[in-house]
Amino acid sequence: MRLELHKVHITGLAFADTTHVSSGTLYVNKSEAEELIAEDRRFAKVSLDLTSPGDSVRIIPVKDVVEPRVKIGKNNYFPGFCAPMQKAGTGETLVLDGAAVVTCGPIVAFQEGFIDMSGPAAPYSPFSATHNVVLSVEPVDNLEKHQYEAALREAGLKLSVYLAKCAAETGAKADEVKVFEKGDTFEESQKYPDLPKVIYVCMNITQGLLHDTYVYANDLRPSLPTLLHPNEVLDGAMVSGNCVSACDKNTTWHHVHNPIVQALYARHGKEINFLGMIPTQESTVLAGKLRAATMNLSIAQQLGADGVIVSEEGYGNPDTDLCLNAKYFEDAGIKSVVVSDESSGTDGASQSLADATPELTGFISTGNVNEMIEVPAMDKVIGYKEAISLLSGGAEESLRPDGSMYVELQSIIASTAEIGFNKLGCEWI
Repeated sequence: MRLELHKVHITGLAFADTTHVSSGTLYVNKSEAEELIAEDRRFAKVSLDLTSPGDSVRIIPVKDVVEPRVKIGKNNYFPGFCAPMQKAGTGETLVLDGAAVVTCGPIVAFQEGFIDMSGPAAPYSPFSATHNVVLSVEPVDNLEKHQYEAALREAGLKLSVYLAKCAAETGAKADEVKVFEKGDTFEESQKYPDLPKVIYVCMNITQGLLHDTYVYANDLRPSLPTLLHPNEVLDGAMVSGNCVSACDKNTTWHHVHNPIVQALYARHGKEINFLGMIPTQESTVLAGKLRAATMNLSIAQQLGADGVIVSEEGYGNPDTDLCLNAKYFEDAGIKSVVVSDESSGTDGASQSLADATPELTGFISTGNVNEMIEVPAMDKVIGYKEAISLLSGGAEESLRPDGSMYVELQSIIASTAEIGFNKLGCEWI
């Protein structure tokens, strides 16, 4: 499979009469974009805002972040959502690199978060460094929350495709082309018989009640773990539909930029044979956790894997899924390394995971979600500043009269992202 990402570098944002890209600036027709989203009658109000790195702006509460993309020659993206059901991972994809669609609207209170475009919170989120088209919506009266989540999720994808499609149709040219090319597991094993075979197990929140992840538009929760070619992951096969605590939520943007996939890809054919990725469930019941861990091991064994990297999403009961995966792989002679954040209290002295197993010996930390941070008031708030009292990591007293806040890192979108797209870790002292 050969995937070409044609990246148009976005260095600015502005409203204009037509949606297009010129000299690095993404121009957006505000009324046209708002009307496109307002076609969904589940929304009572739709509004767009633009914000760029360094702005004194806070976005709250954030639902998802999506990178504007479109398949060149097809004018669609996200199979099953905004495109017909088709295999992702091949052909040419136009990417508005440096731009992002941020969806904003209160859905499930404590399991959403915020982004600061400047100040001390900015370095903790990758989205303080992107040029953001912020989509804020309000639902019609009495709209059921699952319907609200679905509508807003679909709206973010729709707006992202619209921006990239308009850029393509108005002649936007790539500043950079990045190629990902790899054969199937049989072909690559024939090419690299002496390299250790490595697989990546990506754990995903799949717990219902707005805690879902989608693979080819199918809710992963009732499915069994499956094997994806890494190109599929980097080309829109996975979409976030969850509202897990903001710090360790994998947004849709994270999936197409998965740094573990890219790091393994970079070593493929040199140090390792990267077999592929397994998106797997995090169940709410023990039977589901056991089932998923069993199937993950089965796939790895059938492929002849020598090692596995396992990344978590969320914390608390998913820690059991993490431990089960490590135990099953290690007991079967497959070396495992797990990636997770820690919930070790504001002083860092508490047990960091809710579960443990002696087989979990290779551990990469992406930071402590309970670390406190003080953030100043921003000149502009997009959304609802009062929402901090309901967010995980916030409290009634978090929002001060002057607009500043005192919160845990877990209220910042992607501050401790467990696929490693962040700047936090730990140090042995």
